[in-house]
This record gives sequence, structure tokens and C-alpha cells, in this order.
Amino acid sequence: MVNTNEKLAIYNVWANETLLRHLDKTVAETGQPIPANILRLFSHVLNAQYIWVGRLTNTPSPVKVWQEHALEELHRMHGETSAKWVGIVRAADETELNRTITYTNSAGDAFTSVVSDIFTHMPVHANYHRGQVAIKMRDAGLTPINTDFITYCREMDAQGKDHMSL
Repeated sequence: MVNTNEKLAIYNVWANETLLRHLDKTVAETGQPIPANILRLFSHVLNAQYIWVGRLTNTPSPVKVWQEHALEELHRMHGETSAKWVGIVRAADETELNRTITYTNSAGDAFTSVVSDIFTHMPVHANYHRGQVAIKMRDAGLTPINTDFITYCREMDAQGKDHMSL
């Protein structure tokens, strides 16, 4: 049976890595830094990953939801949180999937969410903002990259790789 949560978590790692490599390539090709509005959106994606890992493990997040980071820092953040996120998803049994957590968002509002909903939210949220990054890149005269889920699946198939491994 396919573990959709795990597959989406691994896809999310691939999409973030793909975008990071593309941003690096863009800097190398243009000789210009990535525009701040693009870094702000992608910072938000990785900040959210830190924050959700913290909420699920009951540990404080070292970042704020809209804190901005340089490209080099985004690489570090991705490396630090991605394996943790996939590990949390892989380790989740039925009890964990149905567990609820209570947390406070950046506006100070309290919420309670089911872990399985958070597992769905993370890649969907990241996709939304990666789409915004693509639009901002095009607006800046830069070439965006496709990080769609089906693109990931096609790439894994073409490489003969399992969709469930990092």
C-alpha cells in the first residue's frame, strides 16, 4: 500500500531541492542576486517547515513565519529540516495520525489540528508558495522551474527511482 503522506513529504523535499538548485543556477547565469520578494516567499516555505516540525515535536522554532533569509541560509534550513520532516511522517502510526496538537499561530490565535491534516497541509502550502515564486521569477524576467508533483513522478520514473526514497 502506498503511504501518500510519505510520498508527498519526499516529493516536497525534491521540489524544494529542485527550486534551490534552480535559484543557484539563476544566480550563476545572471550574476545577480535573487530578488528579495522571491527569497521572502521561499523563506516562508522553509520557515513553515521548521515551525511545523517544532509543533509536532513540542520544540521551539528558531524562526518566525515571515522571517527572511539569504539563499545560502535557505540551503542550510532545507538540509536541517527536511530529513526531520520525512522522519516524522515515516514514523507516524495510526495513533499519531489521529493525534491532535494545540498551537498558537503567528497572529497569537490558538488552534487545534489533527496530525494527518498537518501532513497534508505542509506540501500543499509549500506548493502554493512555490507557485508564487514561479510567478515572481517570471515577473522579474527570470525563468521559473516546474516543481509540480507529476513532474517529480515523471523524473523518478525516468531515472528508474522509487518515488518513496530520498
